[in-house]
Amino acid sequence: MKQLINHISIVLTAIFCLVMLEGCRHQVEHATRVHQVPAIYPDYVGVTIPAGIAPLDFNFVGGNVDLLDVTVRGSKGGELHVQGEWADFDIEAWQQLTQQNAGGELLFTVCVEHDDQWTQYDDFKVYVSKLPLEDYGLTYRRIPPGYEVGGANIGIYQRDLHSFDETAILKVSAVYGHCINCHTANQTNPSTLTMQFRGEGGGTLVQKNGNQQWLNTRTDSTKAAGSYAYWHPSGRYCAYAVNSVHQNFHVGTEKRIEAYHRFSDLILLDTQTNQLILSPLLQTEDQEIFPAFSPDGKYLYYSTSKPCNLPAEYEKVKCSICRIAFDGKTGTFGNEVDTLVNTAATGKSYTLVRPSYDGRWLMFCVSDHSNFPVFQNDADLWLMDLKTGEMRELKEVNSRKTESFHNWSSNSGWFVFSSKRENGEYAQLYLASIDDKGRVTKPFLLPQRNPKKYYSELFDSYNVPDFTKSPVSLDVHEVHRQVFDGKRQQVTIR
Repeated sequence: MKQLINHISIVLTAIFCLVMLEGCRHQVEHATRVHQVPAIYPDYVGVTIPAGIAPLDFNFVGGNVDLLDVTVRGSKGGELHVQGEWADFDIEAWQQLTQQNAGGELLFTVCVEHDDQWTQYDDFKVYVSKLPLEDYGLTYRRIPPGYEVGGANIGIYQRDLHSFDETAILKVSAVYGHCINCHTANQTNPSTLTMQFRGEGGGTLVQKNGNQQWLNTRTDSTKAAGSYAYWHPSGRYCAYAVNSVHQNFHVGTEKRIEAYHRFSDLILLDTQTNQLILSPLLQTEDQEIFPAFSPDGKYLYYSTSKPCNLPAEYEKVKCSICRIAFDGKTGTFGNEVDTLVNTAATGKSYTLVRPSYDGRWLMFCVSDHSNFPVFQNDADLWLMDLKTGEMRELKEVNSRKTESFHNWSSNSGWFVFSSKRENGEYAQLYLASIDDKGRVTKPFLLPQRNPKKYYSELFDSYNVPDFTKSPVSLDVHEVHRQVFDGKRQQVTIR
């Protein structure tokens, strides 16, 4: 009897809360119709999303508003209704609605109240793809202003794409005095990970299944330690660029910064023997940079540019896209280099080659010059069909500002990229989908709870984003101990 009374009490309390909640809501009555879609931030009108993605919370930015009322109806059933300062959807209810409507549509009805008067805008749609996004989340580097003098919050972070949860993998505060970047997992699998630590006492971290190795990848035969990494799909080899990064700051022009490399070569690390595999074709007077293996491991793609007098001739840095054969069984490179896209034919610079994991597409950046597109206002994303060799500009996702670092989801149906389209200064992350015919959907900004407040208060750029199948596990205490212990295993030349 006591248990029954407790159960009834819980039910009555829940009913009371629901009644009170409904009582607090303002009924939309006598609304004036405005025949235009509502001005919302972020612009989610007409985007395509995967089922189960974090809620597309948004703010109304079309004028004064005291209260926002949003109803979402699924073409295959289900409905959500929220009311408040912004559209704040319950995560579980949102995920259920999107999963129910995979391959269908969500219809948004937006009403705003101001001075006790309601206005209703035209409905808009969001499309829910049949193609799932099977990955856990994203990793990226967040870097605030003043990074040239350091900052405790600079670090590598990860974000659960199915919620708003963000956690730090490693922040500079744990290894103060060191620059950390070039975090690279093997085809979205974070159990195989590498990361580079620059600065005095720096080194290369190679982690496999939780076991950390700390290496000195600089030798008498190479000019610097490894950076800009990319794993061979076998997980045995990892390609790195060895270079020196420099920055110049412009005065009296709209362009503020130019980054460049005085030299750059490519090396390959055999993580079983900790030996470097070198090829004379990848260590020339030209600058070889940004390696990326084909998904079958048979080719190494990269960009290359002719030498010039830097920094004075920074505008002459123009890269072609090349590839060289690789035999994973013997760990040897081929004897010739194929040029896939030649800067001599177009005068443009082609960088950051990323092949899709299904072997169909090659995505890369195109800019007027530079092998550092993140600082080029004209940098855009392009796509090559590896079946036909045809390439085109991705006008569906490009803007008038910088589009740069990009990576593929594990099923190659989605991609993430960084863009400075919002203010020209800070890179934010956008996602889009692609089908087997190369059709790309309208990109959408990485969802955040109360996004206008979040993005207006976060003065960070998102850098080097990538998908991960599962959360990254890194023992930060062990990293701290190893970094300041200073012991590094010296790699050798094979």
